[in-house]
Amino acid sequence: MGIIDKLNKDFESRVRLGIMSILMVNDWVDFTEMKTLLDITDGNLASHSSALEKAGYIEVKKEFVGKKPRTSYQVTDLGRVAFKEHLSYLEKLMRS
Repeated sequence: MGIIDKLNKDFESRVRLGIMSILMVNDWVDFTEMKTLLDITDGNLASHSSALEKAGYIEVKKEFVGKKPRTSYQVTDLGRVAFKEHLSYLEKLMRS
């Protein structure tokens, strides 16, 4: 198995790579801030964050602030380990 085969397919999308990168350096990030930082549509963020949540890489918290709904994201321990491993394989690939 080559290095390229060790890259995590869950992080191949530029949007998922962006979500994970932002969450690795922030505690909780809300939907609006994430959407603005990545310059993507609501639907795009919702579908990619849902896939990362399903894989166990992020936690999604939905709550109401006053009468307004707020969705926030946080990387999980599993997500942190998996993303660091993915980045490590990318670095190895660049050095080969």
